[in-house]
Parts: sequence; C-alpha cells; structure tokens
Amino acid sequence: QVQLVESGGGLVQAGGSLRLSCAASGRTFSSYAMGWFRQAPGKEREFVAAISKSGGRTYYGDSEKGRFTISRDNAKNTVYLQMNSLKPEDTAVYYCAATNTIFYRDSRTYDSWGQGTQVTVSS
Repeated sequence: QVQLVESGGGLVQAGGSLRLSCAASGRTFSSYAMGWFRQAPGKEREFVAAISKSGGRTYYGDSEKGRFTISRDNAKNTVYLQMNSLKPEDTAVYYCAATNTIFYRDSRTYDSWGQGTQVTVSS
C-alpha cells in the first residue's frame, strides 16, 4: 500500500477551475494505477477519473469528460486532477486512490485511499 495525501480543494465559483494534487509516499508509486473519486453528501462515492501506471491511458466518468484532466508525475510521486468549467453539482469531497488492478472504475478494487479534499462550487 501507499499513503496518499490530497490537496488543492477549496471554494470556487461556477465556471472556475481547480487543480487537485495527490502526493504518494513510498517507492512503488509507479506500480499503481491511480484514480480520483468523489462523494457528495447523501450520495454514493462516484468514479471521476483514472490513469494507468505509466500515464499512457486515462479514463473519465461521463460527466467529467472534456472538463477534467488527470495526469501523473511518477518522478514526483504525484497525481493531479485539473478541473475546469466547474459546476455546482461538482461539489463533493474528492479522494485519490491507488489500485493494482485494471478495474479502474470500481472503487472496491482500490486498496489505498487519501483522506479527501473538499471542493465546493458556488452558483
């Protein structure tokens, strides 16, 4: 497992942008695919985006396509989520997570999770 710490959340107006970061500890970061999930109050945790171990393949939830971009820097043990054109419905706690599997959209396959960072989008 790796230890994950998210940062970069905050309050932003609709249409604005935020960049989330997730720093991983340990020397095995590049052996994990990484994902971002979010959870709004009263709702289930939702897949946002994922990136393969090398960063060569990316995957997005339907509502994030074209607005969010996931990337990673294996030299810095960090994964990013650039969020543009934010909407009030993007308001949630955002979590990064690590998986050894290829089932990127299923949160049950991730075995390391960060503590989450709050993103609030005002209308």
